[in-house]
This record gives sequence, structure tokens and C-alpha cells, in this order.
Amino acid sequence: MNRVDLSAQLAPNNSRGLLLANPVMTASGTFGYGTEYADVVDVQRLGAVVCKGTTLKPRAGNVQPRMVEVAGGIINSIGMENIGVDALIREKAPVWAEWTVPVIINILGENVAEYGELAARLNGVAGISALEVNVSCPNVAGGGIEFGARPESAAEVTNAVKARTSLPVIVKLSPNVTDIAAIARAVAGAGADSITLINTVKAMAIDLQSRKPALANIVGGLSGPAIKPVALCMVYEVAGEVSIPVIGCGGISTAADAIEFLMAGASAVQVGTATFANPRAALDILEGVERFMEKEGVASLSELIGAAR
Repeated sequence: MNRVDLSAQLAPNNSRGLLLANPVMTASGTFGYGTEYADVVDVQRLGAVVCKGTTLKPRAGNVQPRMVEVAGGIINSIGMENIGVDALIREKAPVWAEWTVPVIINILGENVAEYGELAARLNGVAGISALEVNVSCPNVAGGGIEFGARPESAAEVTNAVKARTSLPVIVKLSPNVTDIAAIARAVAGAGADSITLINTVKAMAIDLQSRKPALANIVGGLSGPAIKPVALCMVYEVAGEVSIPVIGCGGISTAADAIEFLMAGASAVQVGTATFANPRAALDILEGVERFMEKEGVASLSELIGAAR
């Protein structure tokens, strides 16, 4: 039994709710389906597992090279490689149904209808506790502009998902926008139960020997410690603009990082790139947060959330 109350409710307005035993989650795309780490990490101790991005049909992803290490992080252009929703339901969900830790499915589509179809197929599947909607995917019907680039399109996707599921819906926002608060308000108004921010920051690197971009796709997404100040700033801003819970993500590598996000207004955090170097990173961070609370005499996580505001 925890000596402090670490619980976090991420869907207070949803009849199902999304109560986490603690606020430390994995980030989509960095922890596979969770099953890959089960022999290395006690996944049941996590607040939640967010699986890799899932599409209607399987995707092979982009050609290699599609990941490069840079100062303070990595740039990736994986291309959403995944097994597709049908295989996920058939192969992964039965395993998750035996777990106590909530599993959240990150979804993305090429058009609004695909988001809705994904939500419908995943609704009611045992082992799935919530959906995380990735609006950083290009809208093919809208000229390739990301759904999350404009409040209107982000809200449209959120509405489509909410209409096809009773599961809690989390919307994950892109930092590559002019006004993150406006987009956050739009998805909250469309019924999102909570918001994750941020996704990766648009970036690139050049290989000096080949004199060409280091990634085959030229441009990718930067993650890791380098983006932490950006993510923290956006979490602080959005937490002051919406009444629904915010989940902080971006460069969290230590317990101190996680506590900063909580104090900025996040109700939970996601650990991503740090897992590549240390598969146990999320648990190390969880233990560090708990030690901090005990040392500081903080009885409940709610006392930390927004403490710096």
C-alpha cells in the first residue's frame, strides 16, 4: 500500500472514468504494446500503458533510416508502423484483459471517418480502458494539413471519436502550432475527457559524410530532454485554459522533471524517450515522485497539481 495517495483521475466527466493508481504512464510509440517489456518491467506498477499508434490497416512504416540521435534527444520518422486494429484486438487485447494496469490505445486516421471507425471497433473491447487520439496525422482530404494544426479540424476529429465510443477520450496535441491554447479549448469544447501534450517537435538532421538529410523522410519529430522546456511551457499554458485534466509529455527523464509538470498543472505524465536508454525509467520516476512526496509531507497528489501556478 502506498504511504501517500498517488491516484489520478483523468476522465472525471466520463461515466466510466479513468482512475490511475499513480500518475506515471508510458508514452505512445516508446513502449510498444507493453507486452514487449513485461519480462523486464513490472508493468502492473505503472499508472497506465499507452500503446503505439494504431491505424485501421497494418502499416510497414517509413523506409530506413528513420531514427537519428541528436544532442538532447532523438529525431524519429517511424511512419506509424503498427499491426492494425484488427490484429490488436485479436492478439493484444486478450493479454491486456488479464492486466490490472489500464491500457490506452493511441489512434490515428487519414480522415475523420477513419478516426470514428477506429473508435467504434475498439469500443467495448475487454482490456482497453481509454483512447488517445493523435491529431498530428495529416488530413489527406484537407490537403495534408495536420488535424491538430487548426482548432476546427481538431474539434471535428474529437467529435467523431466521441460519437462512436463510450470510452474516455484523450486528445494528444502537436506543439507545431501557433496557438496551442486555442486548439486545447476546441477539443475540450468538443468533449475530450483530457488532453496530452506535447507530441514531438518538427526537426531534422544532416549527415556530414553523405551530405544528405540523416532521415530518409528528411523531416521527423524531436523528442527527449531537449523538448522538455517547450512541453512544460505548453502544459502550463493549457492547464490554465481548460477545466479537463492535462497529461504532460515531452523530455521527462527524472522524477524532478515529472514533478515540474505536475506543479505546472498536469494531472499525470508520460515517459517516452527515456525508456529507450532505461526500460525501467517510468518506475524509477514513479518511485522518485513518491519519495519526494514523503519527504515534503505531501499526502496527496492533488496537492502537487498546479502548485506552481
